[in-house]
Formats: sequence, structure tokens, C-alpha cells
Amino acid sequence: MSINDPRWGNKSQGDDKRGSEQGPPDLEDIWRDFNSRLGGLFGRSGGGGAGGGENPPPVSSRQLGGGVGLIVGVLLLLWAGSGFYTVDASQRGVVLRFGKFQAITNEGLQWHIPYPVESVELVNVTRVRTVEIGFRASDRTKNLHESLMLTDDENIINIQFAVQYTLNDPAEFLFSNKDPDAAVKQVAESAMREIVGKSKMDFVLYQGREAIAKDAQLLIQRILNDYKVGDYKSSGIQVSKVTMQNAQPPEQVQDAFNDATKAVQDRERLKSEGQAYFNDVVPKAEGTAARLREEAMGYSGRVVAQAEGDASRFKQVFAEYAKAPEVTRNRMYIDAMQQVYSSTSKVMVDAKGNGNLLYLPLDKLMQANAPVPPDAAVTPAKPAVPETPQTLPRQDVDSRRDALRNRERGER
Repeated sequence: MSINDPRWGNKSQGDDKRGSEQGPPDLEDIWRDFNSRLGGLFGRSGGGGAGGGENPPPVSSRQLGGGVGLIVGVLLLLWAGSGFYTVDASQRGVVLRFGKFQAITNEGLQWHIPYPVESVELVNVTRVRTVEIGFRASDRTKNLHESLMLTDDENIINIQFAVQYTLNDPAEFLFSNKDPDAAVKQVAESAMREIVGKSKMDFVLYQGREAIAKDAQLLIQRILNDYKVGDYKSSGIQVSKVTMQNAQPPEQVQDAFNDATKAVQDRERLKSEGQAYFNDVVPKAEGTAARLREEAMGYSGRVVAQAEGDASRFKQVFAEYAKAPEVTRNRMYIDAMQQVYSSTSKVMVDAKGNGNLLYLPLDKLMQANAPVPPDAAVTPAKPAVPETPQTLPRQDVDSRRDALRNRERGER
């Protein structure tokens, strides 16, 4: 009995004799019944089974349409559900309709018309990609074909650097680049060779590394922005940083280059020492010269002023001398003697006609006539007595006194 038989589950008297022999439905009978009905759908008459079973009743068009509609609805639902996709926070979805760019979707749950109408490419826009030129950090090897470059002064140097980049436009990145890493690598190598070819060797090896890296970053970005494919105006790549890993001469000339570098360093050291000595000596010499010039100018001014004063005084004296020669001459003589005696404390006077000397102790006289300070103790002052040399005999003193008296008489 078929599973679709309306008599399934109802026992009649005719079936009592077979009821004891019949168990659960046989899978072969179910499969045979299914084939019969499937043949009826395509206009074939289903034959009896091996056991001589009856043909199933024909399926109506209404039942056929309902089954097909249900199947089609389920298939459409599954097809529409395949259009849902999820975009991470670090990604952007690029929707393509028949292979042509349609839109860019942000993070979250999104939906697009399922395949084959539309497809989605998920692009990571936050990941920093790195391209190495001249070396490979993974296997610690050097690529001399990429790193050896020629400088402006015709020297060969070995430069190893890395370029880091991100995406600024997912659509341009997908459609303008077949191999983004290879494109960035070729552009970076070309830009670095151009910059190094315009620079000196010492500038590249020492003080110019940061400047070269910055110039290389700008040049690489400008070249990548000039890549235009169809309606896309750039490559969609944003260069974030260029890092100079190493810059040195080739290994074959490394020893000679080190010797030359040491010689240059010694030269710079000697120049610095000489400049330091110059800075120490020259200012002192200039200061001494300035001081001597100032002293000479002061001495010149003083001498000139003194000479002019003497000349003016001489003119004034000469005018007075012309009016009264005798008085002026005596006055000049007295002034000269005063000036001479004021600078000495002892005077020896030679008497005329004799070889005797008169000793005047002016220092004692001046000391006796000096004013006494008010706070000093009052002591009786001793009269100033002219000192007589102890070495002169008494008769010499008497003879000198007589000679002085005779001279005074003669003058009278």
C-alpha cells in the first residue's frame, strides 16, 4: 500500500487477513510511488509495481502550481538572503554590479543584490602595508640590484629603505592597481634613485638622511597620484612614511672608505681646534691692541695739551717780561728755586771763596713747623737746632762762620 493511499491507517475486513502480515511502509514502495507521480507530472503513465500495484491518481494543475511556487519562493528567499554581508570597522565594502563599481559601504550589516548581479570586495583601509627596497627582513638578505645607487659625484652607495602606505580610496585601489606592492616598490626605487642622483655622497651618508627620506616620500606620493586608469584619477594609495634603514658604501671599498672617513674627521677636529685657538687668542690680541691705541691717543692728547699750555704760558710770560724784564726774571728765579727746594729735604750751600759747605736741614724745619693734629697728645716742642756734621772739627766750623761774615760785609 502506498503512503499516499487514502486507505492508509484504516483496516477493513479484506485487509484483516493481510494485516497481520503487513508492517511499516517499505522504502522501495515509497520510492516507486514517488517515481510514478513524477512521471505523471511530465505526461507519462506510471506502470504497476513489481507486485502489480495500482496507478496513483493524477496530480491536478493546482497542486502542481502550488508546489512549484513554493519551491521557487524558497529558492528566491535563499538567493536574496545570500546578499547579506558584514563589514568590519577596519574595512570598506566595494559593491560591483556586473563587474563595474557601484558604491562603497561602511562598517556594519549590509545587503546587495546577490550574485550574479552584484558582488562585494572587502578592502582593509586601516592596515599599514610595508614595502622593503634593497633588503628583505624576513630572510635577512640584501638585494644589491635594488640598493646600489649612483650619486651626483659619481660614487656608488648602498641604500636600504622601507615604504609604508595605506589606502585613501578603496575603489581606486582595486581598479587602478593590479599588484599594489609591486607598483609602490617600483615607484619608490625610481624616486630614490632620482633624489640620490642629485645629491653628494657625504650628504646622503651623514647629514642628509632625514631630508632625503622626506623628499622621497613627497616624490613617491606625487608619482602615485599621477597614475590614472579610466575614470579613476589616482592609485588610491597614501604613503605614510619612508624609513632609511641603512646607507653605506659598497662592501668592497668599505675599508678604504673608513680610512677616508677617519681622515675627514681628523681634518674637522684640527679645524675645530684651530678655530678654538683663534677664538681664544685673537680677541685678546684685539683687546690689547685697542688698549694700546687708547693709551697712545690719551698720551698724545695729554702731550699736545701740555705743549699747547706751555706755549700759551710762555707767550703770557714773554708779554709780561717785555713790560718789566727785571721783575719778571726775579719772579721766575724765585718760582724755580721754590719748585726745586720743595722737592728736597736737604740743601748744601757752597760759600764763595772757601771750600766750606753750609748744611741746611730743611726736613727738620718742615717737621717742626708742621701742624699738630687736634687729637694728638700735647708735648713740649723742642726748638729746631741746625744739625752740625759730627765729622767736621771745631776750627772748620769757626772758619766757615768767619767766611760767611766776611761775605756779608763785602756785599754791604
